[in-house]
Amino acid sequence: MNVKSLVSRRVAVSAGLVLALGWGVSAQAAATGPQTISGKAQHAGTHRPGAGAKSTVAACSQEVLGVSAVKEPADSEDARHLLLIVQNAGDKKCDLYRYPLVRLGAGRTTAPVIKESDPNPGVPVTLAPGEEAYAALLVNGPMDEYEAKSITLRLQGRKPGSSAGRPIDVPMPVETLYANDFQRVTYWTTAPGYALDFIMSK
Repeated sequence: MNVKSLVSRRVAVSAGLVLALGWGVSAQAAATGPQTISGKAQHAGTHRPGAGAKSTVAACSQEVLGVSAVKEPADSEDARHLLLIVQNAGDKKCDLYRYPLVRLGAGRTTAPVIKESDPNPGVPVTLAPGEEAYAALLVNGPMDEYEAKSITLRLQGRKPGSSAGRPIDVPMPVETLYANDFQRVTYWTTAPGYALDFIMSK
């Protein structure tokens, strides 16, 4: 994973975050988000409450999140590896649970999760206003592909099997993605490098 290229695109990515209201994209997020991006070490500590604590923070929903998707690396031609970015554009903390439910185009199912990518099982990612979280998405593998011209993301609620808010239409990083049943997604994390480690070698 090229962390340097991720940092160099920081301003462009922040500008591309859009606030998703209802089913579509309707307004640009104003917050700029955190300024430091690092690798695996960043996933610990301040963004997560203790495993035994009961959270009183509301679940993040499409009403307060800016969303974006970028290719990794930025100059990739096939767009097989994507970084999904959400930013808390509200004025209160919110919790992200487990992993995003991502559907590519008219895919039959959502992308399966990479189970070992959860750095803190059972503990949500808490985002303060302006902070970001990331999930990495592997779009395809070595088998027949289908064209996908949309990325739809659903957020999970506090209880397993529940959802938070409405589906979000994520802006496409390219005009068309070529997806198949090899697609995979990671758990939410505050460290983009940590998420990307699980897909970049695939």
